[in-house]
Amino acid sequence: MASASVAAPAKAVTKSRTGMPSWVWALPPVAVLGLVFLYPLALVVQQSFRPDTGGTSAQAYGDVFASTAFREALGTTVWLAVGSTAGCLVLGFALALVIAFVPFPGAKAVARFIDVFLSFPSFLITLALLFVYGTVGIANGLWTGATGAAEGPFQFLTTQWGVLLAEVTYFTPFVMRPLLAAFSGIDTGQIEAASSLGARPARIVRQVILPEALPALAAGGSLVLVLCLNEFGIVLFTGAKGVTTLPMLVYSKAILESDYPGACVVAVVNVLISVGLYGLYRVVSRRAGA
Repeated sequence: MASASVAAPAKAVTKSRTGMPSWVWALPPVAVLGLVFLYPLALVVQQSFRPDTGGTSAQAYGDVFASTAFREALGTTVWLAVGSTAGCLVLGFALALVIAFVPFPGAKAVARFIDVFLSFPSFLITLALLFVYGTVGIANGLWTGATGAAEGPFQFLTTQWGVLLAEVTYFTPFVMRPLLAAFSGIDTGQIEAASSLGARPARIVRQVILPEALPALAAGGSLVLVLCLNEFGIVLFTGAKGVTTLPMLVYSKAILESDYPGACVVAVVNVLISVGLYGLYRVVSRRAGA
């Protein structure tokens, strides 16, 4: 009773010192957020309804949605994002298994390097792939030097498959990081018990490790899906001229065609899809405890 009576005056004193509701303190950060993020986004939405002829119209939406370029860009964006996510899940799961459960010298150093890798810009990985598989890269140089051919056989980097390879290479650590955290919490006694009962490694992975890793896989996969959907640097630096994603279409319409209403329409669509996928990522991450 005494502690309660002391706490009540203390709370009253704190309230009297501030002299204003607690929600007032949220106004400055909300104002900064609105000015830095929401206001530019509102300008993009506004510009999408303002054709070059003036006035307000939704004609730009009709023109963009009816265009073949938009439909192809949307399809390319979706398949690259889904394909890259699938590749990252498979490769990331396999690599995380090796790092977590196969003892080898330097395993901890490799795990730490993954954290550093997450800070690398995407174009750096693409540039490295260009050095290896580009038209004048190392692989083609070795081939032409050995055979005397005019050009090497590795020409896939400027296609959708090159973009897919670059995205899988860059985004796989984003799946490995939550997986390694999940694997560190697995009771090794379960694995040892399953092994002593004669279970093969594949069965242990399928029945013991995979169920524990599913939440981390879902969280990492949904994050990679959002990132791949909005990836711009990889597509640009691979030089894949025949590969047009939604971000590339925004760039093309705004910079090359000077079609700002059309560019804003594509940007609005891209933002809506991204926000929807980000919401999915937050739900999955919350359930996974990430």
